[in-house]
Amino acid sequence: MGEKLTDSALDTIFRTARTYNGYTDAPVTQDDIKAIYELVKMGPTSANQQPARFVWLLSQDAKDKLATAASATNADKIRKAPASVIIAYDTEFHEHLPEFFPHVDARPWFAEPVSRERHAFLNSTLQAAYFIVAARALGFDTGPMTGFNNAAVDAAFFADQPNYRSTILSTLGHGDPASIFGRLPRPAFEKFNTVL
Repeated sequence: MGEKLTDSALDTIFRTARTYNGYTDAPVTQDDIKAIYELVKMGPTSANQQPARFVWLLSQDAKDKLATAASATNADKIRKAPASVIIAYDTEFHEHLPEFFPHVDARPWFAEPVSRERHAFLNSTLQAAYFIVAARALGFDTGPMTGFNNAAVDAAFFADQPNYRSTILSTLGHGDPASIFGRLPRPAFEKFNTVL
């Protein structure tokens, strides 16, 4: 059974956490991104699909390459961030199910390509959210974004992996408080919730 997190931990992950537009010069290392992924992979996905594929960009050349496929505002953020990540999904994730869902052959459940791609997209989007939470839990800040040309990213980074489709990009590092705007409004419970 889980234990309730402290208010301080909840602040770190949700309440005072922010989307950052800029970062300090503190580096992000391979050990850091491995630690983030070790948490991300523990988040639940349907039938333990694990469809997300992550490309972590630490070098300036890689970040510059990604920036060419992003909107002008996002391109600058990517170039200047200590690290960025491409979160994609694998449309052939079901081929790995014998390893990740070994107690039954679940591959036939995802035989239909359109349905399989929808499952891959939805579950990789969950994993993108786990990335944000995991990064925050480990003391990092993120700048998730969808303002980019998916086809250009896929051509640049997944030419040898035609089953991969980019879905979300994010910058990663230790956020610079001067780079954020005021907190935007959040809806009251009654606005978008129904209890039956």
